[in-house]
Order: sequence, then C-alpha cells, then structure tokens
Amino acid sequence: MRQRIESLLKELNKGIWEKDSEISLSLLAALAGESIILLGPPGVAKSMVARRLKLAFEGANSFEYLMSRFSTPDEIFGPVSISRLKKNDVYERAIEGYLPTADVVFLDEIWKAGPAIQNTLLTVINEKLFRNGANELHLPLKLLIAASNELPAKGEGLEALWDRFIIRLECQPITSEQSFNAMLLDKGETENCIIATDVQIKNEEYAKWQNDIAEINISQEVLKAINNIRHALRTVSVEGDEELHNIYISDRRWKKIARLIRTSAFINNRKCTTLADLLPAYHCLWQEPEERDAVRIIVIQALFDDIAKKMAAIKSQLDDDIQNHRSRKSTASLSRKQQMRDSDKKIYSNYYFRLTDHGTGRTFVVMTDYQQLPDMGGESINGVLYRDPRDERVTVIRINTGARTPLGSRPVSLARDTASIYIDGVRYELEKRPRETEEELPLIESDENEHDYASEIDTLADAISNREKEILSSLFVSKTDKQQLTAYLQDFYKEIAFTRQDIAKL
Repeated sequence: MRQRIESLLKELNKGIWEKDSEISLSLLAALAGESIILLGPPGVAKSMVARRLKLAFEGANSFEYLMSRFSTPDEIFGPVSISRLKKNDVYERAIEGYLPTADVVFLDEIWKAGPAIQNTLLTVINEKLFRNGANELHLPLKLLIAASNELPAKGEGLEALWDRFIIRLECQPITSEQSFNAMLLDKGETENCIIATDVQIKNEEYAKWQNDIAEINISQEVLKAINNIRHALRTVSVEGDEELHNIYISDRRWKKIARLIRTSAFINNRKCTTLADLLPAYHCLWQEPEERDAVRIIVIQALFDDIAKKMAAIKSQLDDDIQNHRSRKSTASLSRKQQMRDSDKKIYSNYYFRLTDHGTGRTFVVMTDYQQLPDMGGESINGVLYRDPRDERVTVIRINTGARTPLGSRPVSLARDTASIYIDGVRYELEKRPRETEEELPLIESDENEHDYASEIDTLADAISNREKEILSSLFVSKTDKQQLTAYLQDFYKEIAFTRQDIAKL
C-alpha cells in the first residue's frame, strides 16, 4: 500500500512545485473521507491541487466553483428541474454535472458563499448526504477542498462550517529559486498531467479501503499522546501574545482526527497506529494561523513524552547517586563514634533511613544527609522534601545543597537527635533494625550498583533515533516539520551527552 501511494504522489507532483504537503495531505484527507481547506493568497496553485487530486481516482468527476456573495444554490447544487416541477409537481434539482455528482470538489473563496449554500455544505461535508426534493442522496464525494485568502469572519455564524474542514493548511508562494526558475521555464505541460492508470485508485478499491481503515486499531501509546495533546491545548503559549490560548477542539473533530491517524497507519501497511502517524494531526488542531507553530511543538513533545520521562527518571536517579557518592565521602570523615551512633537504624537501598510515622509510612531520608544533621536545640539546616519522580508514593528528604532539586520540592528545616529527625521542628522517629526473626520489607528501589547508566542511556538514545526515523519516513510530514522535529531533538541529544559526562563522575 505504501509503495502504491508513494508512486501516486510522485505522479501527482509532476510539473508542480513546492506543493508536496498540499497534495499529500489532500490525498490523506481523501482516503480518510474528510475535507481540507487551503489558506493563502491568490495565485499559489490552490486550484491546481484540486485538479491534481481528481486525477488520483480513476474516472472521477470533479466540480469547481469560485464563490461570491451573489452565488446561488442553483450554481452549486444544480438548477431546479422545471420539467419535473411542471409534470409531476416535484421540486427537484437537475444535479448532473454539479456538486452532488462529483468525486472531488473545489470551492474557492468559501466564506463568500451565502447562508443557503453554507448550511447545505454542513451536511454535505459531514455526512456526505444531499436532500434533493423528497429524496436523500448518498454522494460519491471523496474529497472537498475549500480555499480562501482569509479566515472566516467572527460573529457571522461560520464556526460550524470552519469546524468541518478537518485539515487546515497555509499555502505559500514558491520560496526556492530553483523551483521558481523551473516554473518560469515550464512550457505548459503542467495543465495536461496524465496519471498512470495502474496507480490510480478505483472506486471498488476506495470503498474497500474505507472499511479496512475503520478496522485499524489505535494503540494505547497514541491514545495517551492524544490525551496529553488535548490537555496541553488548554494553555498554549503563542509567540508575541502575552495571554495563553485555550484552543477548543470539538468531539466531532477529535473523532475525525482519529480517522486520519488510522488512515496514515493503513497507508503504511500497519494494523495498529503508532506515534509516527500523529505528527500531521497538528494541521487539525489550530484555530488561528499564529497558533500553528506552537501546536506543532506540542504535538512533537507528545510524541517523545514517554522518552522524556524516562530521561528525567534516569537523570534524577543519577543525580541522587552522585550526591550520595559525595555525601559518603563526607561521611567517611566522620568519627567512628558518630557513625556508630546510627548503627541501630534500618537501611533501605544502601542509603535511606525510613520515617515510621510520617505520611503513609513511605517517607525516607538520605542516610548520609541525616548523619550530617545538627542536633535538635541548636541551629537547624536547610533541606528539601519532595515526591520521588520514579515512584509518586515515595517521599524523599535530603539536605539542600543548592544543586538542582526535583519539581514540586518543598523547603524544610532539618535537625536530629539519637533516634529521630525533626522536620520544621516536628519530631519523626526512624525505623530501627529488625530482629532476625522479623520479615524484611521490600526496598523502595534498586541498589545504585545495579544501575548500568551507560547502557540505559544508550537504549534511550536508540529509542529516540528509531522513533525519529519512523516519523521522518511519513509521507505526510513536510520539510518544515522535519526541520522542527530535528531542532527539538537536538536538546534531547545534548541532554544525553551531558548525562554521559555525569555518569563519568561516578
């Protein structure tokens, strides 16, 4: 399937310059049975894209119209049949050659159409139904492409129609000098493009594919990413705007986005979606053009969220081990009397003491930090209390050395006596060593010596590289998308390099 679609896209792009994204995303919309709107100034080949998409389907009919405020429903959906009205007293339109009989439709300057046209389009786009007199027709429509050089005016009731266009794409003039010169030297063959019939999509194929796409499963990792994106869209930081944007996406729109993701997986010969299918969805998630780049970053971040969390966990554990390593050196200088003072306390994971009466009983103080605390009654020392990022059920207490502390840390004052720790002046007892007959409690985490940080970082780097390659191989990711993805991952690779340096400190 992928090879077939790649060949088709190659044919569709012949003799047309820098419209790869417009054509590939329009084909994705067509195969998903959805719609697309192209926004941009006049003369940037928006209508050419629609004419090319007609050629993707064998024997397809097309309908193209330039809207104006004087356009009537007769011009779009066909004139009323006078003969049927006279003979049978039936009010029906003669639809042959008009939108209701077209496979691919292009409506230019969509927002200039009147309410009668726009209201009918709502049902046409969403349900692919058209009421002609007393009959409800199921349309052969595969793709509706709308175009405009402006966004819909606010307060004129156009929100419902705007929401129907699942993919929103800004079209720009040619930027490359090489492509621009090639356009100037073209002798006109562009308009007469012929697509090989062996790559064209037949009606029976298209109908079968619609059923096959519906059977594609959406993976749990994609569902989790979608939910992360949905939450992030409530507070979008847009460059140049001090206020955060709350981008509303309707449930219907999310449902159709899921259909696009399934279609991408189907084209790539997969029975289940992967994160690689999700990046093009950012074209469906912005309401205003200035939000587009911020939304794209949100989607990219969601694609690597699981890896980012693993990286944070490794760095947190590594920071703990480095700090503990340094603390042990400090503790080594303590007198034997000071070290023997805490020999009766139970040790967890080689460097924790447990507080028996704090919170849920899963609060731990770093052993070497505790041993350096001043005795209660004197001057206390600054510390931090935080949830362990590797296990939210665990609370950790340690001395505040001024180094980076986990998010959500709470500053506290610390002191001690022979058997207890004082947090902000409140006494909490530490667990003593059990008798030999007592059952050992499970450790809260593995021993630091069991961590092979170098191997873990190598595995993480491979995971990033493999996911990057999979995303970049998508037929629906533009050159600009690839640049943004690469730029985002540069920070990941820098973190990996810094982490390898930190590993050497152990």
